[in-house]
Amino acid sequence: MTRGPTLPAHRLPPPSGRLAVPALPAQPRTSPPPRPRLDAFNTAPADEAHRALLACLRSNRWAHRLTAHRPYPDLDALLAACDEAAYDLSPADLAEALAAEPMPTLPADSYGAAHTALSAAHAAYEAKFGHVFVICLGGLSPDEALDHVLEGIRSRLANDPEEERVIAAEELRRLARERLCDALRGAGNRASNH
Repeated sequence: MTRGPTLPAHRLPPPSGRLAVPALPAQPRTSPPPRPRLDAFNTAPADEAHRALLACLRSNRWAHRLTAHRPYPDLDALLAACDEAAYDLSPADLAEALAAEPMPTLPADSYGAAHTALSAAHAAYEAKFGHVFVICLGGLSPDEALDHVLEGIRSRLANDPEEERVIAAEELRRLARERLCDALRGAGNRASNH
């Protein structure tokens, strides 16, 4: 078998009698966060890295585990470790993380009735489950957040405590992952309000 030309197909001259079709433009790729931020995390003193991780998820065991396994070769490896450590949270670790979570907030321009509805729904949730309601709002616009939070609280109030513990743990995992990505991208504390 002979090997054809090494030029890409769109640069080869068209065969006689055929029209040349222009090449499609290259699709933009999403780039990972700048490498220096991951390098800074990998080389930071352990106590500094631990504190930074606690801003993502308030579980000492989770933060210690991620800190101890540095350095991470890339963001994907760090996120995989983040997920694995979150899946391994014990009930006590989960309770520690839930106790430190803020209540989901609404956009500043939300009307008063929305704040009242959210406060009432959250009080009912906390009375039933004994911890704050957590939900990851990553990818939602501020206009969608209110409905998503209210619907989430109302639907999850029907869960039994064990079922809700599993859902809350998954939401915490998603929040931790989003907050960690934001921290490495330098995007501020966007996810901390969820």
